[in-house]
Amino acid sequence: MASQSVKKANGKHYTNNNSSSGISQAERDRQWDDVLPFPALTPVVARAVVFVAAVICFINSHDGDFVFDDSEAIVGNKDLLPETPLTNLLHHDFWGQKLTNKSHKSYRPLTILTYRWNYQLAGGLSPWGFHVVNIILHGVVSVLFLSFFMVLLSSRPSSHVSKSAFLCSLLFAVHPIHSESVAGLVGRADLLCALFFLLSFLSYVRACSGGDAVRVCRPERVSWWWLGLTVLLCFLATFSKEQGITVIGVCCAYDIISGFPLWLQSLFQRLFVLIISAVALLLLRLQATGLSPPTFQVVDNPHSFVNGSIYRALNYNYLYAINGWLLVNPWWLSFDWSMGCVPVITSVADPRLVAAVVFWFVIGCLVFHCLQGELNHEKRCLAMGLAALVIPFLPASNLLIRVGFVIAERNLYLPSAGFCVLVTLGSVRLSSNASLKQVVRIGLGLLLAVYVARSIQRSDQWRKELPLYTDAEKVCPLNGKVHYNIAKLNGDQGNVEYAIEKYKLAIQLHPKYDQAMNNLANILKDNGDNLEAEELLTKAVTINPEFAAAWMNLGIVKANLKKYEEGEKCYRNALRHRRKYPDCYYNLGNLYLDQQRHQDALDAWHNATRLKPDHLNSWSNAIILLDNLGRYEQAVKMGEVALKYLPDSAALWFNLGNVHGKMEHWEESERVLYHRWGKLDAAEKAYKKVLEISPKNPSALENLQMLQRKRETQN
Repeated sequence: MASQSVKKANGKHYTNNNSSSGISQAERDRQWDDVLPFPALTPVVARAVVFVAAVICFINSHDGDFVFDDSEAIVGNKDLLPETPLTNLLHHDFWGQKLTNKSHKSYRPLTILTYRWNYQLAGGLSPWGFHVVNIILHGVVSVLFLSFFMVLLSSRPSSHVSKSAFLCSLLFAVHPIHSESVAGLVGRADLLCALFFLLSFLSYVRACSGGDAVRVCRPERVSWWWLGLTVLLCFLATFSKEQGITVIGVCCAYDIISGFPLWLQSLFQRLFVLIISAVALLLLRLQATGLSPPTFQVVDNPHSFVNGSIYRALNYNYLYAINGWLLVNPWWLSFDWSMGCVPVITSVADPRLVAAVVFWFVIGCLVFHCLQGELNHEKRCLAMGLAALVIPFLPASNLLIRVGFVIAERNLYLPSAGFCVLVTLGSVRLSSNASLKQVVRIGLGLLLAVYVARSIQRSDQWRKELPLYTDAEKVCPLNGKVHYNIAKLNGDQGNVEYAIEKYKLAIQLHPKYDQAMNNLANILKDNGDNLEAEELLTKAVTINPEFAAAWMNLGIVKANLKKYEEGEKCYRNALRHRRKYPDCYYNLGNLYLDQQRHQDALDAWHNATRLKPDHLNSWSNAIILLDNLGRYEQAVKMGEVALKYLPDSAALWFNLGNVHGKMEHWEESERVLYHRWGKLDAAEKAYKKVLEISPKNPSALENLQMLQRKRETQN
């Protein structure tokens, strides 16, 4: 005889008839959960364990630097500065660029706002504060996932946490795939998105239960307050990262899987509100991003540019298989997966397609199991696990819109929750066999231990750029960007020969790598090899005619080769593609100086200082030129203006003092050089150094004599 679990609500009785052979559904659910081979924990203890585990795995990243994309999203992002209007966050993308310009359309104003708070609290760019917030956020999200898994995997109230929910949340807390999201500061977007995603889902659960904290059966009424909060939190999740909108899909899946076909009227009411909210959110976001699609280059996502829909589909499915494998075996990790890291599939006979077949075979078997026979508690959990895995991944799937990456590990932060559900369900199924219970216990212990060790190791690699890049070289040796970043880092550290080798390898792997050509040309130029530098830069601007930095560098090389007319054209091209380019105006002024076009040089340097008031080289060159031309009054006025922006610049004080000396304003010269500077020993050393180079330098001789007279007066 079938038994029923009954709850009275609003004067009516609702039943959930999922019983079999004399054992109540509640009893079967209790037995289903209790087979896991570890003790049940109280909610407080379980949350504490999960939080501590999450923090332990990534706490060693707390003293890390700004690495990789952090330099663009944080270090070089003017939206973090206090003087930047807050309203700019509503019109700029994640990288601080106008959404109406060529942009990836990553609209995440809430994430940038938290970066701004970090900046203001620390009084500047202190990576420590950014990292600590990320680590704490991951701990909080992991704890919230415990509640999420309780909803998915437990159907009865209890004073103890469901063992399966605890295992899921623990797996999530320590999973190494989260290293990029936690240890990489741009991963703040994923953490905030997950935070509001979970709060939105849990609010929806309350909305479905009529506002009750624990839902056993679905009443016909809807808690509109909680439903409204669900929508608001969904908006916050989406404005943290685009992936946040998928919480609406997870909520719909939960509502249908856990109650259909019961309570159809209230179900349709809730789904209607969710769908309308999703449409409104999409329209709002489209309006904010300028109603235009993002712009990507082939190198960003070559698999989406393959000719023919069939081959694109084959490539996409292979990428899905790789993402699945990274969840299963997160040892093969890289900060970047573009530029040949995953070669494009161009044939239906490619053996790598076996991985895609295996991936879909596993997914198909799981779906088939859900659809076969009675929809019991285990199957509902499995269906929700698949929904939690697939739905949050959809924005990264290339199915809805082309994305600007091949694989991005941080996009697996939310989908990994579904993977944890699948692992837990498999553990429950195996543990139901008494002879395998001990094997499961040992296996889960080893899995958690390996995950913790790998997370600690990987988060340590994210602390500094060099270990991050060199590890990626082992995973993706065909990725030109990996070698480019290694080259750039070594070039900045003075390892010029190794940097040249790596830049050339990057260009060899990707013959149209214009940025590598530009950087390599800069090194060659500094080493005096202007001809090879000219060849590389000419090729770079041919590949990318809008590459302003390459045009400027080509202008510098042309000037070094005395090709002044060609050099000026290069500078003009750079300024055409980047109107606000102070360094280009500075170099253009130097070119005019070589041609004895003094007024043109002064005008160019003036443009540089107008765009960047603290451009020291432009101020210094202009003052020195006016000094050499005998235009002392103008030089003094310019020096005084420059010192308003650079009051601590010894070079400016020195130049201004020299001008006063030539004007025989001895008192002003002495005040500038010594009273303001106040470092007589350093001054004397500087003048003697000048005289070693130029023994008859009149300014240095006069100033040294003045300094010696001052010393005699003081003594």
